Amino acid sequence: MKLRFNSFDIVCGVTELQCLVGLRVNQIYDIDNKTFLIRFQGGGETKKVLLLESGIRFHTTSFEWPKNMAPSGFSMKLRKHLKNKRLEQFSQVGTDRIVDLVFGTGEASYHIILELYDRGNIILTDHEMKILYILRSHQEGEERFAIREIYPIGRAKKENPIPSSEELKEMISSSAPCHNLKNMVMSIIECGPALADHILMKHQLDNCSIGSFDSKVEGSEDHQKKGKKNKNKREVAKQANSKPFDMENDLPRFIDALGEGYELMQTARQTVSKGYIVQRKVEKPTTEEGAQVEHFYQNIEYHPLPLCQYEGEPMATFDTFMLAVDEFYSTLEGQKIDMKTLQQEKDALKKLSNVKLDHAQRLENLAKAQEVDKQKAELITANQVLVDNAILAIRSAIANQMSWPDIHELVKAAQASDPTAASIKQLKLEINHITLKLSDPYGTGEDDDENSMPTLLVDVDLALSAWANARKYYDLKRTAAEKEKKTIDASQKALKSAERKTQQTLKDVRTISTISKARKVYWFEKFYWFISSENYLVIGGRDAQQNELIVKRYMRPTDIYVHAEIQGASSVVVRNPSGGDIPPKTLIEAGTMAISYSVAWDAKVVTNAYWVRSDQVSKTAPTGEYLGTGSFMIRGKKNFLPSCHLIMGLTLLFKLEDSFIEKHRGERKVRTFEEEREQAEHHITTENEKLEDVEEVEIELEEEDESSHSEFPDIQVKVEHDTGCITINKEEKLNMIEEKNRKEQVDSNDQQKDLGEEEEATIIAAAPSRKKQQMNAKKRKEEKERKTQQQQIQTQISEAPDARSNQAKRGQKGKLKKIKSKYKDQDEEERQLRMEILKSAGKKTTAPTSDPKLEECAIALKNAKPKQQQNFEAKATQDNNNDDDDGDDKNTGADVDMIDSLTGQPFEDDELLFVIPMIAPYQSIQNYKYKVKLTPGTGKRGRAAKTALTMFGKDKMCTNREKDLLKSIKEEALARNIPGKVKLSAPQLQKFKK
Repeated sequence: MKLRFNSFDIVCGVTELQCLVGLRVNQIYDIDNKTFLIRFQGGGETKKVLLLESGIRFHTTSFEWPKNMAPSGFSMKLRKHLKNKRLEQFSQVGTDRIVDLVFGTGEASYHIILELYDRGNIILTDHEMKILYILRSHQEGEERFAIREIYPIGRAKKENPIPSSEELKEMISSSAPCHNLKNMVMSIIECGPALADHILMKHQLDNCSIGSFDSKVEGSEDHQKKGKKNKNKREVAKQANSKPFDMENDLPRFIDALGEGYELMQTARQTVSKGYIVQRKVEKPTTEEGAQVEHFYQNIEYHPLPLCQYEGEPMATFDTFMLAVDEFYSTLEGQKIDMKTLQQEKDALKKLSNVKLDHAQRLENLAKAQEVDKQKAELITANQVLVDNAILAIRSAIANQMSWPDIHELVKAAQASDPTAASIKQLKLEINHITLKLSDPYGTGEDDDENSMPTLLVDVDLALSAWANARKYYDLKRTAAEKEKKTIDASQKALKSAERKTQQTLKDVRTISTISKARKVYWFEKFYWFISSENYLVIGGRDAQQNELIVKRYMRPTDIYVHAEIQGASSVVVRNPSGGDIPPKTLIEAGTMAISYSVAWDAKVVTNAYWVRSDQVSKTAPTGEYLGTGSFMIRGKKNFLPSCHLIMGLTLLFKLEDSFIEKHRGERKVRTFEEEREQAEHHITTENEKLEDVEEVEIELEEEDESSHSEFPDIQVKVEHDTGCITINKEEKLNMIEEKNRKEQVDSNDQQKDLGEEEEATIIAAAPSRKKQQMNAKKRKEEKERKTQQQQIQTQISEAPDARSNQAKRGQKGKLKKIKSKYKDQDEEERQLRMEILKSAGKKTTAPTSDPKLEECAIALKNAKPKQQQNFEAKATQDNNNDDDDGDDKNTGADVDMIDSLTGQPFEDDELLFVIPMIAPYQSIQNYKYKVKLTPGTGKRGRAAKTALTMFGKDKMCTNREKDLLKSIKEEALARNIPGKVKLSAPQLQKFKK
């Protein structure tokens, strides 16, 4: 299979991609560590995406390649130098497999050098060809390819002129032994092996060899070792069967072939070539006799013209060569699935064949054993006297207490004169047996005689007589005959069972293959995600990098940001493409998600979440501060949500075929209070019907009554981790109420202030990863114990103070003296005012100040910012806005319409394409067909996912299509979004656990 460009492909590709010259670079992405996408944009709606893979290929593409979650260092370097620059030149370097892309003009120009030979490389240089960044640093001879080195662009090979007939004669006559015309054509024209084979075959020169060929030399060991390095074995075999080059008859045709090769290369440099994909018909195996053989076409190679060597092969034609290349590589992954499926089918059929072969071999061995046992019994009966004499002789020797070596020597000495001793071939006294060589005493003595018995070595038991030994072999024959009969009876059932199992395996493999190819990985699946009960898509970050990505790239102006004031909480965004108000139920579900994906899950602590508008979230840090990755600034009022319970659910979403989407429209929608009540009653009735054989059911009813909160009794909160027990008494609650009333009064005063006044801001720290959270949970206990010990030590020290404790440390006296002289005229009020203006007064109090003097001073200071600082802040805001560089991409969040085609309540007549597992707040999946409840527990995520999948598959309402779809789900995909260690709750769960 062809997997990389040759010289002719490069020429055709460079010619076709001249259409990119003049377009500007819009963005650069990386697919993996050596494959990059450059998105160009021209006037109007003109958009092109160029794919560059080091050492392999380059072509425009319309396929949605999966991009890396975060750009690599090489991508960032390319973005820095090439973004918004115009592509000025796209050319091949000489005749080498090197492509040069020039962006910008003059001293502001940059080059991307793409090497498509050997291991390949991608190099970024400036206008002087100085290497700014390189994908793979290495050294070739004296040339060193590394940063700050000059790229040797002038070393490329130039195009050779057409040699004359005399020069060709000289080249052919002086060629090395076993050299072929193909190598000579490639060295002259630089066209690649495929085009060389084409023109030689077209002029009937493909089987001609030049130079002398000596089969003996070719077969020698030294030449074989040398040939492994320089020549393919197939080429050697082909050369051995070729005819010698005839200078008189073959030279004119060779000159014509070279001329046609030059002409094809010149045509490829001037006109856009068509594209062709050579295919191979691959048949799928089947176990049914007479069944129609299924097949598919596997892509083998791509070329810019139909080649002679593939004449008669199935071939797909495209308008341009780049379209053919894009189709070849974009369908490569799907064909890998087909080939993997084909291999699995072959393995299943091979297993069935082995079962049949094993049964046949077993029957054959039983038949042979019966025949041999019969012959041994007959030989013993025919040689009864001989056998009895041999048994008596050995018994006598043993009775005389002769040693086993002496008996062996006695038998060996008597074999020359005694026929009985001559028949003894081996003594097996350790098992009380001897081996006799017996033949038919009434036969001709020839084994080929049909009427005579063959000569066999027969084991005889010394404890039995000749008749008893014969009877033993007859018994063995009867036992083998009975076993053969049972094997024949059982083999029919076993073979039918194996065939049925193989058919099911083939069906499952093909079904999973079809589902895998139809399965589309959506852009939001790399995050935590769920679809709310009111059909809003909610996404959350797994770590600090994803939190940063969600806010900067995927959050739109109409979206809502949800967060929880607890360590490790995920940054959650509720997608709101319609722009209307998001219902409270969806906000509560998003808050449940934010809390569940934090340390609250493992600690089993319930806390509050809040939501803000997207314009309240920014990366602009306060003066003098820095926000790291995953950290944000929240400005303005936070809208706190009611306490959310740590109850999540695992469910399945089925992808509907487009014609069935309308039937399910409205399953997830905003419902009125009456509809919610009817739905709850229906849900409770349905659950009660399922409780006949229920092992474990958890139903939680929540009621809120404001009148019940008129009194505030003591409340005790038990936390099952190292925080211990927290108790809040009445006095503390009264103080909290007074503080709340005071804050409300201050807030009402703040609303009357000037709109231009800056509101209170909060910094959201970056959330640690799940692994780090688990490590921190262990460290917290150790840290608490350590602090307790330190407090005890400090208490002991404070009880016995040191006389020197009041003395200043070394170096502090001078500092204190300078500070005192500098601020000697400053009173306490002025100091606090200055510190507040400079934002350096330490931690802020929660209640904002109401001092009008301080407010006026702060506003004046804000308006009197230096121009340089204002410009810097404006540039930071602009850069922050420019970070959303994927606003016009479908895969960056604009495409949320597909959620209407995902349903959790499939009907029997629905056409389902694939299934997606989803972890969501349990209240959002109440009406789904498949669901289990997840609460904090001690069970492992993988085990819980496996149990849930088994339970879904054993459901009586599960259709055959749904069972097939469930088989395509991987357990790791099912478990990756589970918050942590869990407890599963579902009807009849205990039965499935067993």
